[in-house]
Amino acid sequence: MPQDILIKITDRNGVQHEVQAPTDMNMNLMEVIRAFELAEEGTIGICGGMAMCASCQCYILNEVPLPEKSPDEEAMLWEAYHVQENSRLGCQIHINQEIEGLEIQIAPEQ
Repeated sequence: MPQDILIKITDRNGVQHEVQAPTDMNMNLMEVIRAFELAEEGTIGICGGMAMCASCQCYILNEVPLPEKSPDEEAMLWEAYHVQENSRLGCQIHINQEIEGLEIQIAPEQ
């Protein structure tokens, strides 16, 4: 039976939110951030989750098993602002049981 997982998301104002993200809706992290309105409207997921804008860049704050970066994600992060070693695109991280307990911080706007 699919269950929601806990994800801790620090917004761009430094406020941490604990959200229950559904694992049965084929969502990605960017969509969860939008669904819970944790970033200002129109500032995240501008490309619709195609790894083409980096507006959903976030910093991974803890060790959880994440998929390897795709070539498209690597290329977009190469061009993005505010990139750190722990940067990922939220649209490329799908919500599943393996990422239970993930902690992220939303990167500043591009």
